[in-house]
Amino acid sequence: MEISYWISVFSVLLLFLAPGSSTIENFHQPFPIVEPDPGHTKLRLSREGLEAISRITTPISAVAVIGPYRSGKSFLLNQLLSLSCDEGFGVGHMRDTKTKGIWVWGTPLEMDIDGVRTSVLYLDTEGFESVGKSNVYDDRIFALATVMSSVLIYNLPETIREADISRLSFAVELAEEFYGRFALLPCAELKGQDVAFEPAKLLWLIQRDFLQGKSVKEMVDEALRHVPNTDGDKNIDQVNQIRDSLAVMGDNSTAFSLPQPHLMRTKLCDLKDDDLDPIYVKKRDQLKELVASIIRPKIVQGKHLNGKEFVAFLEQILDALNKGEIPSTGSLVEVFNKGILERCLKLYNERMGKLGLPMSEQSLQDAHERSREEAMNAFDEQHFGRHHAKKSADQLDEDMKEAYKNVLMANEYQSTRLCEELYTRCEDTMDQLQVLRLPSMAKFNAGFQQCNESFDQECVGPSKVNYEQRMMKMMGKARSLFIKEYNQRLFNWLVAFSLVMVVVGRFIIKFILVEMAAWVLFIFLETYTRMFWSAESLYYNPVWHFIVTTWETIVYSPILDLDRWAIPIACMIALGILYCRCYSGRRKQGSSWLLPLYNSHQKSGSNRPRSD
Repeated sequence: MEISYWISVFSVLLLFLAPGSSTIENFHQPFPIVEPDPGHTKLRLSREGLEAISRITTPISAVAVIGPYRSGKSFLLNQLLSLSCDEGFGVGHMRDTKTKGIWVWGTPLEMDIDGVRTSVLYLDTEGFESVGKSNVYDDRIFALATVMSSVLIYNLPETIREADISRLSFAVELAEEFYGRFALLPCAELKGQDVAFEPAKLLWLIQRDFLQGKSVKEMVDEALRHVPNTDGDKNIDQVNQIRDSLAVMGDNSTAFSLPQPHLMRTKLCDLKDDDLDPIYVKKRDQLKELVASIIRPKIVQGKHLNGKEFVAFLEQILDALNKGEIPSTGSLVEVFNKGILERCLKLYNERMGKLGLPMSEQSLQDAHERSREEAMNAFDEQHFGRHHAKKSADQLDEDMKEAYKNVLMANEYQSTRLCEELYTRCEDTMDQLQVLRLPSMAKFNAGFQQCNESFDQECVGPSKVNYEQRMMKMMGKARSLFIKEYNQRLFNWLVAFSLVMVVVGRFIIKFILVEMAAWVLFIFLETYTRMFWSAESLYYNPVWHFIVTTWETIVYSPILDLDRWAIPIACMIALGILYCRCYSGRRKQGSSWLLPLYNSHQKSGSNRPRSD
């Protein structure tokens, strides 16, 4: 490898040092330095452009413009160099496109950069995405421009697309690999050592008039920001990996927006600065100043490259690109089917997203099968190519399985959440029934039944089985506890009720039969039951069953819940009794209340002796 390397370097040097080899007389013009082969798959060096570069003895800095086909790269370079279309780079809409491969402006701009006299080369690259080329060719042009340049201007119309980010990421990774493996090694002891990748200064140039309130820097930052992936989606991971590969240029990039120079873009080459949009002219001059401020000499292994060293470096990188089996950003078929795959996966996610979770596992499985079949049918109707379609279909099926796993997890979470809510509600209901003011088995059973029915109807999904077991256990405990305390609480209430009726019968309604009945009930409960009924036999005694049945009939029914209305009813009865007593008392005293003075005068007058 070392011998072949020095032979290649020596051959290039002989090419430029040989007598009579310099045939170029006018360097004030563009020259090709890299050209495509006839098949437009590989690249080869061009003698004229290499001769223009090799004559430079000062350190070199290269400004390369990359971007889509017919996006105005050549016109932009002419503007940066203050050249007309006639004397500068060929502009596509003016004549046949000249930019095939990579071209250089033969007369570099001389600049003083940090005290170093530097020759700045401006490079025009063939636009990607044009017809008649392989994707591998575009990738090589892109990677070569990234490796060569000190400033890389990514010229984009309108906005940044995901394909632009992927392409740049791919080029940066290739450039980093080449710097590590194929950089110039000036001495034998450096042989085999990796050379750190020194990335170019990246300038995102967005040619757009309206940014919808965003600055171009905000647009770039938003485009390069990590996509949230809480569900661990494999495709989103891949998108974020592309952004991670650009981290090497993260702190080494800037952004700039440039408005359209004129509405008549096909007439741009015929217009002077006075005819162009004043805002464009102002922004163009600012762009010139920005580019000049970020230019730095090209450094390889800590050393500035002059013209001959730059040519040798370029030859070695190009040789590695042509010989190496480098990957491609994707074939047209793969890209086409990838777009269909994404749309079909989106269709599946939309169908599944409309489901009202939680739902039963079988219903969810049926919905998945229907949505999957619909997405696969849509793919079969739109896909292109058998081999690639099979791979894309398998990928689509795998992606839908992953999406379905996420739906299953969401369904389980929603089911757990719903069933837990219903369980807690029933648990609260059971707790409330335990502390009824007036104990009622009928009311407890009604609440118990309502809880069971609502839980059975509303709790759905994979968590239902587990919560049904918990529900049965909790309800069983609640029923046992209620029954255990029910008879004792009822007995206490009956004792209290008998004493209350004693007071009512004696002092309020003054009806001796009520008072006597209350005393009989009290004595019966406090003496007879304790003397002749044990705690166990009480619950099985027919008399007690009669008492319980009567109590339940009075306390709770579908029409009247005495536990809820006992206090209001008692207050109303008390007010009614009080009113009746007051009203009947007034009627008995009658006129003595109404005319006390008249009656008194009549009585006293009849007994008083008359006087003369």
